[in-house]
Parts: sequence; C-alpha cells; structure tokens
Amino acid sequence: MAKLKITQTRSIIKCKDNQIATLKALGLKKIGSVVEQEDNADIRGMINVVDHLVKVEEIG
Repeated sequence: MAKLKITQTRSIIKCKDNQIATLKALGLKKIGSVVEQEDNADIRGMINVVDHLVKVEEIG
C-alpha cells in the first residue's frame, strides 16, 4: 500500500480547535515535523481539514 509523507509547513496559531486536534492526531507537533502515514480514506480526510497547514508527498 502507498504511503504519504506529511510535513507541517505553517503554525497552528489562530487555528480552530478541530484543526489543532487533527494535526496532533496525524502526529505533527511543530513546523517542520514530518510523519509517514498509510494512504487511506481516513488519512486523506484528515489532510483535507488541514491542507493549508501541511505539504503532502506520495511515497511509492
């Protein structure tokens, strides 16, 4: 199964509570932190909530 490399690129200051909770659920803590997650519908939905705060790359 494909994986996604998710990098936090923006700060959580002035973000809504649900966006902050979504970043924490993805495993991101501060700007520049990187996590790898499985590519599935749940993760894609979480990324859609915080797409303005993260950069996503597909890993083969």
